[in-house]
Amino acid sequence: MEHVPPPAEELALLDRELAQLDARRAHLLTRRAWLVSALQPQAPNTPRWSTPPVGHGWAPGQPWGSVPRTAKPSAPRSAQNVLLTLGGLLLTVAAVAFTLVSWGSMGIGGRSAVLALVTLAALAAPAVLLRRKLAATAEALAALALVLTLLDVYAIHAVAAPDADGLTFTAAASAVLAALWAAYGLALGKLHLPLPAAVFFVQWPLLLGAWAAGAPAVVVGWALLVTAVADGAIALWGKGLGVRVTAGTGLAVTGSAALLTGLGESLTAGGPLGALLPGALLLTAAVAALAGAWRTPDGYAQVGGAMAGLAAVAAVGGVLRAAVPGTWQVPVYLLCGLALLFVVRVRLPRSAGRGVLLAAGAVVAGALVWALPPVAAVLLGPVQLVAEVWAGAPDGFRGALGASMPWSEMVAAPVVLAVVAGGLGAAFRWWPALVRVAAPLITPGAKVRGAAGAGALGLGWGTLLLAAATLGVPYPVAVALETVLVAGLLVLAVRGADRGAGGAGTAEGAGPGGGIGAALRVSALVGAVGGAVSVGLLSLASEAATYAVSGALAVLFTGAALRTRAVVEQAVLAVAAVVWGTVLTGCAARSLGLAPHEAAPLLLVVPAVTVGLGARLRRHPVALPVELTGALGALVAVGLAVGRAPFLALVLALCGVLAAGAAVRPERRPVAGHLAAVLFVTATWVRLAASEVSVPEAYTLPVTVPALVVGVLRRRKDPEASSWTAYGPGLAATLLPSLAVAWTDPDWLRPLLLGVTALVITLLGAKYRLQALLLLGGAVLALDTLHELAPYVVQVAGALPRWLPPALAGLLLLAVGATYEQRLREARRLKDVLGRMR
Repeated sequence: MEHVPPPAEELALLDRELAQLDARRAHLLTRRAWLVSALQPQAPNTPRWSTPPVGHGWAPGQPWGSVPRTAKPSAPRSAQNVLLTLGGLLLTVAAVAFTLVSWGSMGIGGRSAVLALVTLAALAAPAVLLRRKLAATAEALAALALVLTLLDVYAIHAVAAPDADGLTFTAAASAVLAALWAAYGLALGKLHLPLPAAVFFVQWPLLLGAWAAGAPAVVVGWALLVTAVADGAIALWGKGLGVRVTAGTGLAVTGSAALLTGLGESLTAGGPLGALLPGALLLTAAVAALAGAWRTPDGYAQVGGAMAGLAAVAAVGGVLRAAVPGTWQVPVYLLCGLALLFVVRVRLPRSAGRGVLLAAGAVVAGALVWALPPVAAVLLGPVQLVAEVWAGAPDGFRGALGASMPWSEMVAAPVVLAVVAGGLGAAFRWWPALVRVAAPLITPGAKVRGAAGAGALGLGWGTLLLAAATLGVPYPVAVALETVLVAGLLVLAVRGADRGAGGAGTAEGAGPGGGIGAALRVSALVGAVGGAVSVGLLSLASEAATYAVSGALAVLFTGAALRTRAVVEQAVLAVAAVVWGTVLTGCAARSLGLAPHEAAPLLLVVPAVTVGLGARLRRHPVALPVELTGALGALVAVGLAVGRAPFLALVLALCGVLAAGAAVRPERRPVAGHLAAVLFVTATWVRLAASEVSVPEAYTLPVTVPALVVGVLRRRKDPEASSWTAYGPGLAATLLPSLAVAWTDPDWLRPLLLGVTALVITLLGAKYRLQALLLLGGAVLALDTLHELAPYVVQVAGALPRWLPPALAGLLLLAVGATYEQRLREARRLKDVLGRMR
C-alpha cells in the first residue's frame, strides 16, 4: 500500500529538493562563467591557468588556493510562487468543501458568522501583508477573498433568498461585487487582482437584468452596447495593464454581440419602421466606435473606424433594405458602403479615416462575392455541351448554361458589377484628382491605379455577360456578344503592348489618353483567353457556330500576334491561335464523319504548319512556344490513333517526318534529331507488330549492319565521337525488338542467341572501353537472363520458408550499411570508369 505523507511533510520534502536544485544550478552557472572567461583573450599581465579549477563554486579568475565565499541560498521566487499557489489552492478547496458539504450541519447564525468572519479576514489580511511588503502573499489571499465573496453570494441566494429569480439575483449581485471590488482595489492600490475583477463583474448587470426582465432583443442589444461603452471608457482611462486588457476584452465581446444583435434585428425587420430601432442601435454603436477611435492609438483607431463604418452601413442599409424588393437588397448595402468613401472630405484622424475606408472596401467585397458566382456560371456553364457536341442550338442563352442558377433572382447582380466597375473606371480615369482628394488619409501609388483599371475592365466584361444571361438573349446573340468582347479585349491588349513603357508611363500621369499600363494589359489578355475558351465551349451546341467561332478566334489571335511587338503577349496570342487552328482541324474531321483514329493524320496539319513557321521564325522567342503547342497537337493525334496499330504506325512515322524537318535547324537538332529517330523506330515496331511479324530480325538486321558500318567509319574519322552516336542506334534497332519478342517466346533458341550476342557486345564494350556497347549489351543480357531464370526463381521462392526472404533482405541491408563507405567509393569509381569511356 503506497504511503502518502501529510501535506506538511510533503511540503518540507519539496522545499529540500528545490533547495538542492538551486544549489546545483548555482554551481553550473559559476562553472559556465569560468569557461567563458577562460575562452576570452586575456591581458598580458593576467595569469593563465593550464587547467580549470576543480571543485564547487570557483569564480572566474579566483586563485586556486583561496576559499570561495558561499552565500546562503535565498528562497527563490519560483519556490515562493509554488508555495503560495499550493496554499491558496488548498484554502479554496477547503472553502468550497465547507460551503457545499458542511454548510447544512450548522445553524443559520453559525453559517453566517463563519462565512462573514472568514471573508472579512481574507479581505483584511492583504492590507496587513502589504504593509509588511509581502505583496505575493497578499495577492494570493486576495484571490481567496474573491472566491469567498462568490461563495457568500451563493450562500445568500441559497439561504436568505431562495425564492428570488436567479438571473435577477445574479445581476444585482454582479453590480454589488463590481462596486465592492472596485472600492477594495482603489483602497489597496498595490494589488493587481481586485480592479480587473471589478471590470469583469461590470459585464453582467445590464445584460442579465435585461434578460431577466424578458426584454426584446433590441433592448438586450442596448444593454450590451452600454456595457461596451463602459468597457471602452475603462480601457481608455483605466489604470494598470490588467484593467485595460480586461476592459478591452469585454469591449470586443460585448461590442460585437451588440452589433450582431442589431444586425440580426435589422435583417429580420418586416418594414422600414421595424428597422428603425435596430438602426438607431447600430448608429449609436457607430458613433461610439468613432468617438473611441478618435482617442485611441493608430491600430485600435483603424479597427474602431472600420467597426463604425460597418455599423453605419448596416443601420442605414437596413432601413432602406426593408423598403425594396428582395433581389435589390444587396445593391442598397453597396450604395451605402460607397457612401462611406466621402469620409475623405471629413476631418477625421488618419487611422480612423483609414478604418472607415476599409469598411467601405469590405462592403464592396461582400457585394462582389454575392455577384460573382453567376458570372462563373456563365463562363463555366457551357462545359456541359462537351457531352453533346452539335446537338442543336439551345433555346436561348440560358438553355446553354443549364438550370443551376436561379436567373430570375439574379437581376440585381449585373447592377452590382456595373456600379463597382464604374467606380473603379472613374478612379482610373480621374486618378490625379482622386489622389489629391484622398491625400489626408491615404496616398495610393501607380500600382493601385493599374489594379483599379484592371478591376474595372474585368468587372465590366462580367457585367455584359451576366446581363445577357439574366435578360435571356437568344443563343446566336450570346455567341456574337462573347466573340465581340474577346475581340475588344484583344484590341486593348495589343494597344497596351504596343505602347509599352511609354504608354505605361503616360497612364500614370494625368492625361486621359495615356497607355493602359501593365496591369490593365495583362487583365485584357487574360480576359481574352478566358473569354475565348468560354465562347468556344458555348459554340459546341451548333456546327455552324463552332466553325464560325473557331475560325473567328483563330483569325483574331493570329492578327493580334502579328500586330503586337511585346514578346510575352505575342507568344500567348500565337499559342492561342495554334490551339484554335487545331480545333478547326478536329471540327473538319468530325464533319467528314471520320473515326478518331482516321482523324488523327488530319490533326497533324497544324503541327506541320508550326514546324514551317518555326523554320521561318528560327531563333525568335515566339518560335519555341508555337512549336511546342504544335507538338501537343501531334500528341493528341497519337492518342487518337492508339486504338488502331496501322494508323498509329502511320501517325508516328508522320510525326517522325515533322521532327526530322525541325532537326534541319541547328538549334533544334539535339532534341528533334533524337526524337525523329525514336519516332521512326517506334513506328517500325508498331507496324511490325500490326503485321504479326514473329521474326523481327529479318527487318532489323538489314538496318543494323549498315548502321554499324557507318558507325565504324565515323569513329575512324573522328575517334572522339561518342559510341552512343556511332553504334547506339544500330545496336538498339535489333537488340530491343529481339528482347521484346524473346520475353514472349516460349522456345529456347531466340533467348539463347540473343544472350550470346549481348554477351559478345558487352565483352567488346569492356575491351575497347565503349560505353554504348557495354551498357546496351549488359542491360539486354541481364533482362534476357532474368527472363530465363524467372520460373526457377519463382519455384525456389515458393519452396523457401516465408520468413527467409525478409531475413535475407535485412541481412543485405545490414551488410550494405556496414560497408556503406566502401560501397560508395566503389560506386564512384564505377561512375568515373564509365565516364571515361567514349
